[in-house]
Amino acid sequence: MDLITAESTATTLTENAPLKVAVILASNREGRFAPVIADWFLAHADDHPAIETEVVDVAALELPTALAYRLDPDTRELLADLSARLDGADAFVVVTPEYNHSYPAPLKNLIDWHRAEWHAKPVAFVSYGGVSGGLRAVEHLRQVFAELHAVSIRDTVSFHNAGAQFDDGGRHRDPAGPDAAAKSLLDQLVWWGRALRDARRSHPYGG
Repeated sequence: MDLITAESTATTLTENAPLKVAVILASNREGRFAPVIADWFLAHADDHPAIETEVVDVAALELPTALAYRLDPDTRELLADLSARLDGADAFVVVTPEYNHSYPAPLKNLIDWHRAEWHAKPVAFVSYGGVSGGLRAVEHLRQVFAELHAVSIRDTVSFHNAGAQFDDGGRHRDPAGPDAAAKSLLDQLVWWGRALRDARRSHPYGG
């Protein structure tokens, strides 16, 4: 194999490599419904041949609520690991409820501890709640991620009155609509994820 062919093959393999997607669970509330929604979404994402997922659960983190420059060793180690996971992701999916017309405080804390890790990457949203289905939380998050030079995906998956839509086994009672919404979201995420990954590799983002 000559050099040009080898380089072309390597480029093709890189372009077609699975998209690394960090799925962020935004709630740490006692009795939260987040695992049901997340498991439903992960079943769809893990079936997508172009995607590899990793879960980042705010309930499993112990991030300080006060931002600081001088960190104790344990916090520094936690942030180093978490930052590496976010930095290594090609794209993000935020699974969020709506609290008081917006999104949960632990999610904002996670976002604010990082900056460059979000740059020039797509962010999709899966929301749940009461009548609004968490969509007001999503609209607030679009503004936050725009400030961080991220690209929010147009289509969302939202569950209105979410608790009534799933049975005790976590299965959606009427899956046709949500399944179609999940497919649309994932297809858009893959398109933007690949396009932005290629762009970052050819020309590092300078935001």
